[in-house]
Amino acid sequence: MYRLVLYYLFCLLIAGVILGYFGLIAYSPIALVISTIFITFFCWLTNLIFSKIFGAPTNIESLYITALILVFIITPPSSFFDGSFYILAGWAAIWSMATKYMLAINKKHVFNPAAIAVFLTSLFLGLSASWWVGTAVMAPFVIIGGLLVTRKIIRFDLVLTFFGAAFVSIILSRLITSTGVNILAVAEKTLVSSSLLFFGFVMLTEPLTTPPTKKLRMLYGAVVGILFSPAIHIGTFYSTPEIALIFGNIFSYIVSPKEKLMLRLKEKVSVAADTYDFVFEMNQPFSFEPGQYLEWTMPHKTPDDRGNRRYFTIASSPTEKEVRMGVKFYPSSSSLKRALGSMNLGDTIVASQRAGDFTLPKNKHQKLVLIAGGIGITPFRSMMKYMVDKKEMRPVTLIYSNKTLGDIAYTNVIDQAVTLGMKAVYTLTDTESLKEVWRGQKGFINEAMIREEVPDFRERMFYISGPRAMVTATKEVLKKMGVKQSQIKIDFFPGFV
Repeated sequence: MYRLVLYYLFCLLIAGVILGYFGLIAYSPIALVISTIFITFFCWLTNLIFSKIFGAPTNIESLYITALILVFIITPPSSFFDGSFYILAGWAAIWSMATKYMLAINKKHVFNPAAIAVFLTSLFLGLSASWWVGTAVMAPFVIIGGLLVTRKIIRFDLVLTFFGAAFVSIILSRLITSTGVNILAVAEKTLVSSSLLFFGFVMLTEPLTTPPTKKLRMLYGAVVGILFSPAIHIGTFYSTPEIALIFGNIFSYIVSPKEKLMLRLKEKVSVAADTYDFVFEMNQPFSFEPGQYLEWTMPHKTPDDRGNRRYFTIASSPTEKEVRMGVKFYPSSSSLKRALGSMNLGDTIVASQRAGDFTLPKNKHQKLVLIAGGIGITPFRSMMKYMVDKKEMRPVTLIYSNKTLGDIAYTNVIDQAVTLGMKAVYTLTDTESLKEVWRGQKGFINEAMIREEVPDFRERMFYISGPRAMVTATKEVLKKMGVKQSQIKIDFFPGFV
């Protein structure tokens, strides 16, 4: 995810250089190169200094992403000797890195680094960001990359809510303050000739300052969208994009989990073929709901294009003393997974950003179907262990799909849940390797299988977890069967392998 954003911003920079060369934007390629080198250097230097002072691990992707964002919102130098540029860009770069450490609570930073940096620069130096990226000629590149990023992080709910609230706020403010307003012209200008698109796709979606659940994310997008209108003001103090985001960050911090965990590896347990549970000791109390996930950061040398941060479901139950993470290893596993595999007992990993709506319903009598594909069983392991420990007799059917018998994980927990009344259905997709003794289902999960094992499917809530293709295919099967969208909850993360 982070690497995709970095590539997106770099491609956007290349597009700007090309457009500048042909005179389609007001800034020359040389000006953009100077801006990029200068801002990136000061970001790198400041981050290096503060990481040494605070003894904190650095994240090189985050550094470059913040630097490139500043490149797009700070006006490039008009000449090599443009002093105002160097003052604005230099201080913005310094503050963007410094605030990650100095404005952090319990090692969790509160504000979007680029937003707070340009706000402080404006407040103390009177030098403002221009958000020059918000031009019609740059808009197609911003949109294409922005849609890819939003799809990757599955945040269309947040982005669309923000766009809708911003449009309503801007248009209403124009109607109130002006007469004869052409609504279509205002909407067109807002969309292609303002910072709206870049702001929504890149800055608003920054994961570390985003609320943990869908409803809160949409409320967050609405708050920022309303404040995005430049007509919003208190006296002579007018709103700007960075101010709107700062207020949104404060809201997000209030409603979001605050912990940043340093977890120490206690045990590594094989739970299936090429699948392991990493069992960690906690350095502080930690509460969560079964089915939620964490963002795990594993700094390592030469990370591949999937980066050094990844979302993994918490495989343990809140009733357990340790935190478990279930990981499936493949021949083409990412560098992060290879670094995980080489961990020794006592090694540490950072986990934060507890989030997710993929949790048990409050109504314990609600009939459920848990559909898992491969390592997608991890959130259900958390749920089943919780039900076992709490002795909750929920009406649950588990349909668990794997390629081979050896890929089935957590059979001990599944068996315990069965004793409480849960129905467990196993299906194997590699039918050629099946032996005659196999009594479970065969093949991929389909309509016939669901109808056979869950005859009252119209009364049930379906939870689906696994690889993206499996989740999407199963969801389509359920829709064709007449299962309502409101009865389907899905759970998958980018960068599955």
